[in-house]
Amino acid sequence: MGAEGVRDPAVTRISRPAASPTGDAPDAPAPDRVAPEAPDRPAGVAPGARAVAPAAPAAAVAYEESSRVAARLRELVEGHRLSPSQRRIARYLLERPDQAVFLTSVDIAEAVGTSQPSVTRFAFALGFAGFPEFRDDLRAALRDGRGPAAEPVPLNAVQTMVGSELRNLELLRDSLADTRKLTEVAAALAASRPLPVVGLRVSAPLAHLFGYLAAKAHPDVRVVDAPGSTLEDHLSRAAEAGATWTLVFGLPRHPRELRDGMVWARRAGLRVALVTDDASGALAEHADAVLAAPVSSQFAFDSQAAPTVLCAALVHSMIYALPTREQASLEEFENSAAERRLFLPG
Repeated sequence: MGAEGVRDPAVTRISRPAASPTGDAPDAPAPDRVAPEAPDRPAGVAPGARAVAPAAPAAAVAYEESSRVAARLRELVEGHRLSPSQRRIARYLLERPDQAVFLTSVDIAEAVGTSQPSVTRFAFALGFAGFPEFRDDLRAALRDGRGPAAEPVPLNAVQTMVGSELRNLELLRDSLADTRKLTEVAAALAASRPLPVVGLRVSAPLAHLFGYLAAKAHPDVRVVDAPGSTLEDHLSRAAEAGATWTLVFGLPRHPRELRDGMVWARRAGLRVALVTDDASGALAEHADAVLAAPVSSQFAFDSQAAPTVLCAALVHSMIYALPTREQASLEEFENSAAERRLFLPG
């Protein structure tokens, strides 16, 4: 989720216009003047009349076909950087791939709580000329067949190590089939003001990553990467300021100082959420909630691909647990970044 962060031959796309020599953005249709495309009107609805979306569309595709639509949606979305409002649209469609090919832009706008031009801009962002072309691309996925499986290719040593991380990611994915614990922890962290985030030694970069992303919406995130009395002081001051939870990243090898800091946090009145590699490890007994993701020990140093994905999932869930006014700060940042041209295009 970052606020910072193929082509079907039969589908007409538009390419992204190049920037002008002055650096100004190229001319484009004004967002507020994007008109609904005529092909988006359901059959039988007269021009000018408004189609009302049913609560649950009668048309839905079979499970196997919806899986192909979902795969195509993920392929499109993962290849583009979307604004927060556009990510809400993508999330809505990904949650109901069996209906996505039948929905109109008006249906989606009403369901997501945005405008029809915003849905059209979503299609633009994915590289399509309009929403009908985007929907046609999804429908084409229904007709795509699967070719014969390719012969396996022998892997070298580095590929084998990468394969171990892929298996860790699959284990993480399977462990999140039930997201209740993730959602509960995310809601608790969202409600803690301030929110101290702790990571020592090799876990410090992950704590800073979480803090950097979470601070885009959470009003008071405090990252602590110093052990001993400095850690204790930060946790005590956070508790005195009203904090109720602290988030701790504890990846191998687990520092003794981190365990001591977790003990101190609970003594100060804080509840502890732990992100670690082993839900039954030495740190877990000092936590009130544990989220686990395996690490790979096949490299010279432990690889943290799965914990990093879990960190992103936790930030994502926490953002959606925040009040609407704080979620809106993500959109405000995007607008401010665009005005200041903080990031290079592409």
